[in-house]
Amino acid sequence: MDLQLKEQGTYAYDMISLGEIMLRLDPGEGRIKSARSFRAWEGGGEYNVARGLRRCFGMKTAAVTALADNEVGRLVEDFMLQGGVDTSFIQWRPYDGIGRTVRNGLNFTERGYGIRGAVGVSDRGNTAASQLKAGDIDWEYIFGTLGVRWLHTGGIFAALSDTTADVVIEAVKTAKKYGTVVSYDLNYRPSLWKDIGGKEKAQAVNREIAKYIDVMIGNEEDFTACLGFEVEGNDENLKSLNIEGYYKMLGEVVKVYPNFKVIATTLRTVKTATVNDWSAICYADGKVYNGLSLPNLEILDRVGGGDSFASGLIYGLMTTGDPQKAVNYGVAHGALAMTTPGDTSMASLKEVENIVNGAGARVQR
Repeated sequence: MDLQLKEQGTYAYDMISLGEIMLRLDPGEGRIKSARSFRAWEGGGEYNVARGLRRCFGMKTAAVTALADNEVGRLVEDFMLQGGVDTSFIQWRPYDGIGRTVRNGLNFTERGYGIRGAVGVSDRGNTAASQLKAGDIDWEYIFGTLGVRWLHTGGIFAALSDTTADVVIEAVKTAKKYGTVVSYDLNYRPSLWKDIGGKEKAQAVNREIAKYIDVMIGNEEDFTACLGFEVEGNDENLKSLNIEGYYKMLGEVVKVYPNFKVIATTLRTVKTATVNDWSAICYADGKVYNGLSLPNLEILDRVGGGDSFASGLIYGLMTTGDPQKAVNYGVAHGALAMTTPGDTSMASLKEVENIVNGAGARVQR
């Protein structure tokens, strides 16, 4: 695995993320449509990875994003500060008092329970982050002057508008110019692409971005929808992945994108909203590494589990260079994150390592 990481002392940040950060409003055990109170959190597919690397794994991280400069935006900033993520690269946009020209994104999220699946209702039209465009962010300063070991971004941000994909391409090109490792989570969301060209547009955008990616993360649907690869023997009615077909697909992916040093995929079989089989695989150096298998994992809040997998994987790759250890860190961290409410991880490195080493759930005193 040929990930060339910057040497100690040559960078200001271990990792930065690029993406939208929303205010998550959570009705707890209730339903959005009948709630009388909500608990507030922050969250975003790309940001969650930076926060996990900071809070659980102790790395220095920052988030590149944009927020409308009002009390809601400042609340999101306060959550970021509590999470330890550097806020220096927030682009603050003037607020008009109504949200006619710019606003902050809201994400209402039900956890789900048993036969009732989790539900997310995003309210993110016309947000500050979605209006970012090429030229707004000084990537030369970030990657060239300050120095960054790792950039993480993804398909959710790329799909927010016609301009955000340009921001991603600008960022990943500059990152590669200065020797920064780049990871990308395909994170296909049909609702985000529907009104801007659908699956055809998603493939055009993601195929261009993929040329600059070192570590690609996504499930089988992501690779099909975003990059056009099919898993042989799979159809949309299958409840589980045809794993042999998936392995064959990975071989085709790296032929088209030889720049991919690592490909990682979470494996989830949903039995109920609160019981899933959970594992992952990591493809590197022409080999498949199977992660920890956690059958019948009991889940409190599944949202953000994949992002926490990504941060565990990245930590493992950065600190050990071993794909097997990295995928195990990812599985353990993702699993722990789903035992607590909110998008972001409340786990510690010690807890992750205990799971990796086979510890159970006995009380600790």
